[in-house]
Amino acid sequence: MSRTVTMMLLGLLCLANVAVGNERPNVVLIVSDDQAWTDFGFMGHDVIRTPHLDRLASESAVFPHGYVPTSLCRASLATLLTGYYGHQHRICCNDPPDGVDRAAMHPFMQNAAAVPRMLAKSGYRSLQTGKFWEGHYRNAGFTQGMTVKGRHGDDGLAIGRKTMQPIYDFIEEAPEKPFFLWYAPMMPHTPHNPPQRFLDKYAQEGRPLPLAKYYAMCEWFDETCGQLLDYLDEKGLRENTAVIFVVDNGWIQETGPRRTTRGWFAPKSKLSPYDGGLRTPVMIRWPGQVPAGRHDDLVSTIDVAPTIYDITGTEIPDDLPGLSLLPAARGAGDLPRDAVFGEIYVHTAVDLQEPALNLTHLWVREGHWKLIKEMEGPSFELYRLSDDPLEERDVAKDHPETVARLNRRLLEWWPGAIPPDGSP
Repeated sequence: MSRTVTMMLLGLLCLANVAVGNERPNVVLIVSDDQAWTDFGFMGHDVIRTPHLDRLASESAVFPHGYVPTSLCRASLATLLTGYYGHQHRICCNDPPDGVDRAAMHPFMQNAAAVPRMLAKSGYRSLQTGKFWEGHYRNAGFTQGMTVKGRHGDDGLAIGRKTMQPIYDFIEEAPEKPFFLWYAPMMPHTPHNPPQRFLDKYAQEGRPLPLAKYYAMCEWFDETCGQLLDYLDEKGLRENTAVIFVVDNGWIQETGPRRTTRGWFAPKSKLSPYDGGLRTPVMIRWPGQVPAGRHDDLVSTIDVAPTIYDITGTEIPDDLPGLSLLPAARGAGDLPRDAVFGEIYVHTAVDLQEPALNLTHLWVREGHWKLIKEMEGPSFELYRLSDDPLEERDVAKDHPETVARLNRRLLEWWPGAIPPDGSP
């Protein structure tokens, strides 16, 4: 074989390899911040307008019965980044104990098999933007990022509220390589300071101004999601990009004259064991791979990491507790589970090494039943969500056998969290 022919064949082989590389899907993870599961047009809200996310929902596999294990942002984001429960990754609370430097919590993420770190092994580049509590973006294995220090995310928090340009620059920088994008703007999170053009839509007589501002923030966040999705379309990336959407934890706006919790959120939302803080829609859009439709499976954000690994062809760690949502999203049948579990922690840690010492509640949802176990006592609340989605009628006294059965499931799920006398 002549040298010329050999070089031509090698060239064709290289082009083929590049083409295969380009076919590896990109992944965009959109994370809303402090937004109730009800507060979207596609989830039935009759006031808040979310046209761009509604369009995304119409093109996605939508799981409306999604949950975060922990209704606190740092712990919830760490679960999204790792696929583990808080008691496994040990980032359970927003802040370390009083007097302990924040850097004492960083090794938990540095040593974790985080999604960006795992994807980098197979050639993915990744960008962190927005909310990120774990110090430098490299602590989670991101190849690029906006956050290098700070409590919430310092310079990363400019994304969405001030600019989308860092995302555009990142995508254009190396178009031949697949990417993972973490878009977690601090929106609609406080400060609720929406542009006047949005506030004018919601401010009206009889509606408290704080509520109008929150509604306007939801639409402002939706607009930024539209800017990101439109950019993917403009660059011809729609077909080869999987978009996943979740909320880090819920929010019910407090409208009274004083706060009744740590912030301006109602007691049955953020930091609580109720669906107002825990529930989130989960969406997956992957054109040509995942058909649009709604699915009634109970899902959890522990499922996001294995789903990303499944999409990208990355080996799923054996000890991950979650499931890939791809089979169910593709119509292969229901997920092989009938319950999801979670853990509620204090805002500021008591102990960094022993997650159970920071617990306030455990919870489990099985079918239409939801059991909440308060760690001090313990006492139990039981709700039948099919009849009582806002968890207003505790029926624990009427169904002691259901309480006992679901409590046993909590004991099996995390035995170390519950003292020996914890059974009813």
